[in-house]
Amino acid sequence: MLVVTTNDIPGWEIQRVCGEVFGLTVRSRNVFSQFGAGLKSLAGGELRGMTENLINSRNEVMGRMLESARSRGGNAVIGMRFDTSEMGDTWTEICAYGTAVVAIPVTEAAKQTAIQLGYGQPGGSPASPSPVQGPPPQQAYPQQSYPQQDYPQQGHPQQPPQGYRQS
Repeated sequence: MLVVTTNDIPGWEIQRVCGEVFGLTVRSRNVFSQFGAGLKSLAGGELRGMTENLINSRNEVMGRMLESARSRGGNAVIGMRFDTSEMGDTWTEICAYGTAVVAIPVTEAAKQTAIQLGYGQPGGSPASPSPVQGPPPQQAYPQQSYPQQDYPQQGHPQQPPQGYRQS
């Protein structure tokens, strides 16, 4: 699956937006590794154990985000970002998020990239997935539909202001 941090993909046409997708994990800190990292930071240098832990966490949330994109019918993710936040003194939340889309290569260079990614090949990502059948996935917060009503807006005139000319 193609994942980019930009809001478009040069050489590709975005045919459908499938929605926001994310992958999330919350990690607790190991007291002993924190102590060892503290000692290592006194001498300087890379904290390899912490680096490996971060790489594993990022790969985990990316995998979850890609699974979410596939389940929504997407074959690419645009606007991808990572976000982290501290939760108390011992927990860290790591999130990968973006927008799942259906993207089709339209230039020769994009078509070459699609071939390299395995689009259209057995076992590869589909170039144009079929729409997801059945009801859409449950959202965390159901969207409510309100009836359209014509209420006058307070403080806003119903007629154009005096002196306003329409072209």
